Amino acid sequence: MAVLIVAAVLVLLVVVVVFKSIALVPQAEAAVIERLGRYSRTVSGQLTFLVPFADRIRAKVDLRERVVSFPPQPVITEDNLTLHIDTVVYFQVTSPQAAVYEISNYIAAVEQLTVTTLRNVVGGMTLEQTLTSRDQINGQLRGVLDEATGRWGLRVARVELKSIDPPPSIQESMEKQMKADREKRAMILTAEGTRESQIKTAEGAKQAQILSAEGAKQSSILAAEGERQSRILRAQGERAAAYLQAQGQAKAIEKVFAAIKSGKPTPELLAYQYMQTLPLVARGDANKVWLVPSDFG
Repeated sequence: MAVLIVAAVLVLLVVVVVFKSIALVPQAEAAVIERLGRYSRTVSGQLTFLVPFADRIRAKVDLRERVVSFPPQPVITEDNLTLHIDTVVYFQVTSPQAAVYEISNYIAAVEQLTVTTLRNVVGGMTLEQTLTSRDQINGQLRGVLDEATGRWGLRVARVELKSIDPPPSIQESMEKQMKADREKRAMILTAEGTRESQIKTAEGAKQAQILSAEGAKQSSILAAEGERQSRILRAQGERAAAYLQAQGQAKAIEKVFAAIKSGKPTPELLAYQYMQTLPLVARGDANKVWLVPSDFG
């Protein structure tokens, strides 16, 4: 019976020794191993064998990039206004040995360093500069944190201001100012629209009057030209008619004189015919004065 107890104790001791001698470190994690209380080595993503009762894993460190959000912190600006700013820090452990031995709690250290750096940066800015300079503040915070945490085995990738909350009275004033600015812009746009509409309307009326005047002018020109052409054509017709009438009268007179000449009339007959013809000659519009030969008896 005693032999069985001893054997069981030995088997249990062997199991404990084997359990203490093997350690499985997952990927993206690092294990800091100590031997007899002193740093021995750092392993990651592998099966590790330990010396029983001499080696031990001091700490396991996550090697992935971590995101830590810190609660809002009161910060006083240059113009003596208290803002509540909460930040988000993205960092990664690059040296597990330094993260374990150089500082006791690197997350708390990063938080306190972020708060103090944020107060120093924002303390030199006004409220308006703080609200409009997020990128500048983020860059300054990242530079200071990355430089300070380097000896802790950390690399700060980026720092973001999650929110900036002014005091309630300032928020109310800002909202009123924004509302007034929006109303002012709306009134300006409305006035500009009205002015543009009036200008367009006046230009349209002006163009309409110009076109109307041009139309009346062209109509008067065409009417005058038509009247002139009508007078020219009427005068030409009257001249042609008078010319034809004169030609007809000339032909008639020639025939009369030819007939008289062929009949060998006496002077008394010619005088008689001339007297009968004078009233017909005097009917013409162009005949104002006519003479009677003095030798008529």
